[in-house]
Amino acid sequence: MKGKLHLLFITFIALFTGATLPTSDPEPSYRVESIEMPEGLVSETGAIEFLPDGRLVAGFHRGEILIYDPKTKQWTLFAEGLHDPLGILVVSNTELLIMQRPELTRVKDTDGDGQADVYEKVTDDFGISGNYHEYNYGPVKDTAGNLFVGFNTASPNGSVWKQVRGRLDTLTIGFKGQMFSPVPYRGWIMKLTPDGTLLPYASGFRSPNGLGFDLQGNLFATDNQGDWVGTSPLYHVQEGKFYGHPSSLVWQKGWNKGNPLKLPVAELDQMRTKASVLFPHGIMANSPTQPVWDKTQGKFGPFAGQLFVGEMNQGRIVRVMLEEVGGQWQGACIPFLDDQGLRKGNNRLAFAPDGSLWVGQNDHGWAGDRGIQRIVFTGKTPMDVYTMKLTNTGFELTFTQPVDEKSATDLNTYKFRRYRYAYHAKYGSDQSDVQAVAVTHVSLSADRRKVSLDLESLKPGYVYELQLGDIQAATGEPIANKIICYTLNRLAI
Repeated sequence: MKGKLHLLFITFIALFTGATLPTSDPEPSYRVESIEMPEGLVSETGAIEFLPDGRLVAGFHRGEILIYDPKTKQWTLFAEGLHDPLGILVVSNTELLIMQRPELTRVKDTDGDGQADVYEKVTDDFGISGNYHEYNYGPVKDTAGNLFVGFNTASPNGSVWKQVRGRLDTLTIGFKGQMFSPVPYRGWIMKLTPDGTLLPYASGFRSPNGLGFDLQGNLFATDNQGDWVGTSPLYHVQEGKFYGHPSSLVWQKGWNKGNPLKLPVAELDQMRTKASVLFPHGIMANSPTQPVWDKTQGKFGPFAGQLFVGEMNQGRIVRVMLEEVGGQWQGACIPFLDDQGLRKGNNRLAFAPDGSLWVGQNDHGWAGDRGIQRIVFTGKTPMDVYTMKLTNTGFELTFTQPVDEKSATDLNTYKFRRYRYAYHAKYGSDQSDVQAVAVTHVSLSADRRKVSLDLESLKPGYVYELQLGDIQAATGEPIANKIICYTLNRLAI
């Protein structure tokens, strides 16, 4: 009775003063469900995609390709015997392209019994040294029918076999403990033309565990922190560009500068194309994976057209808000979903026909988990930052809901700092040149959906990290995520 009287008193005060009623235990906007895996399967998930008929196809570390029917919740075996498949491109309900360790393989069911009876080599025109770290990713397909695949560099913690496939180049092997490229084309993203020719496309990658095309046909790839990679990046991949890890340069046509790992850092820095978005290590993502774009037209909530990226080291999916500034892609990243039942090891992502986001999990012997989970939009619009865009004087935040005016216009709600990451051979980088950046003015749009922030200074070449205070929706709902990191490569024109 005492609790009811207290609630009535709060309600009376809120109605009398116009204050917002507090909410308790709000319904979540997203629900995480776990998919039951087949008994006896080691469910280290390397690839997931959806067939045209709505069934899920998944590849696993030990070579099984299984199909899951969401209606019957039954698994069936489609193919087996592959070597660490880390990518699937669906051609039809009965035909797949699978990127495995030794080759890109076409797998088909030609007799209609539900199991593959044809395994065809599409291409193996790349090297294998036997190093454990020579993972292969993709394929993804452009509108002209070209396929794109990515190849890992080799690890100094692993060996090179006496017999290798492809020409062996010893320049970068064992050089000061750095990742190396002993055979073609380790550290490259490659283009396979419709006539079957495999061509070098872009170099300088360390571990590009995720390739994807955006809605405009631009190719993007994630990479992982390590030597020459200060913090994990998202790159806009363009033909002929070099993205920073030197070892792959030994396979560049006409290369005559010897061991690229010995070149001056300043020279390499001038050559490289910088990341569109940096994921601050220990803050946003430590090991980003596959990028996927929301093409569900609202079935997955208010983020249609935006990018989602998996994270291996924690139970998190990251959301990326890209924009083109001065002809170059840059933008912000923000946590999308933290925990709420989501496991670690979020290696592969795919949107289902019903608009849910499916996540395949892997550990590969490191941090991670195993299995497959499904993230479902419950219909409740989350209170979150929808976009963060650069302006001439600062940034404009658009929210998914109208915001509370008092908290949204308080200068103390917005705490910025900026910092850089070093480009060097050392494994990873600390933040450097860290500076607080004051917000000098805040303005709120008439619909209370947009906040414009003027900053005391804007300088390219920095990550601008924003910590939000107790900003809330007009309904009183608190904001879901309070940290946003914008990679500022170019100033607004």
